[in-house]
Amino acid sequence: MAAAQAATTLPAGGKPVIEKKPVSFSNLLLGAGLNMFEVTTLGQPLEVVKTHMAANRGDNIFKAMTKTWARGGVFGFYQGLIPWAWIEASTKGAVLLFISSEGEYYARSFGASPFVAGITGGVIGGVAQAYATMGFCTCMKTVEITRHKQAASGVKPPSTFAVFADIYRKEGIRGINKGVNAVAIRQMTNWGSRFGLSRLAEQGIKKMTGKGEKDALSVPEKIAASALGGGLSAWNQPIEVIRVEMQSKKPDPNRPKNLTVFKAAKYIYENNGLKGLYRGVTPRVGLGVWQTVCMVGLGDLAKEAVAKITGEKPTAKH
Repeated sequence: MAAAQAATTLPAGGKPVIEKKPVSFSNLLLGAGLNMFEVTTLGQPLEVVKTHMAANRGDNIFKAMTKTWARGGVFGFYQGLIPWAWIEASTKGAVLLFISSEGEYYARSFGASPFVAGITGGVIGGVAQAYATMGFCTCMKTVEITRHKQAASGVKPPSTFAVFADIYRKEGIRGINKGVNAVAIRQMTNWGSRFGLSRLAEQGIKKMTGKGEKDALSVPEKIAASALGGGLSAWNQPIEVIRVEMQSKKPDPNRPKNLTVFKAAKYIYENNGLKGLYRGVTPRVGLGVWQTVCMVGLGDLAKEAVAKITGEKPTAKH
């Protein structure tokens, strides 16, 4: 398997040539493994609390955790993990890696700088991921998190697959991909800003520590830079709250039907103000930091393990 990843070589003629680097199986295995670990540990609990707060905008983080515990104890914090979060995590690396590397390659071939090409690839990859797998995965995760309140009323909730089949039967592809446009906007802005802010943080750390432009950062410095970029990229939390509102199964007679991104934004603002559009931002920042610890902090260890298993040295960025 191979995909495009931009690289520049300088031939005898002196004119740089943009080449494609192969993306190996070890890269995909590394990305999938790290993502699966991240979501199965603290990732999904933070996702559940974040989604609960976005759907129930009157609850603070402590009330959200209390209500989540009441819905199922420890297992309440893992609603939507199997299979939706696992599907999303295991395919995230493949979709992002292939599409973003192609986007980066073509951006470089049109003359973009490595920095601009990297952002371009991330934005395109994020949008592709949203429409390929994240649309129905985030929709079903949100359905799982918001529908489980039925159990508190003594009604045994149907299985997640039964809910999926019921939504598909009634609403088709559009039903299981409800809110996918909001997901695409979130991914596009999230990947673009996270990449840019992380690079700015790296430059700042190098200046503070007296390192040169080509000097590598230590693992703690990488984690600090990426965590800062991941945390600050939560500025687009309103898009996440809008996405949850569009996908939520929480009964609300006042919610407009056939919600679009703009209708949902207007409804949330009219009922909860600007503060409502930022509900759940705290666990989302925590989620960004945890993802950074997993993808950056554990990345080097994972590279060594994958190299032993496959005989290949992973080269993907993480």
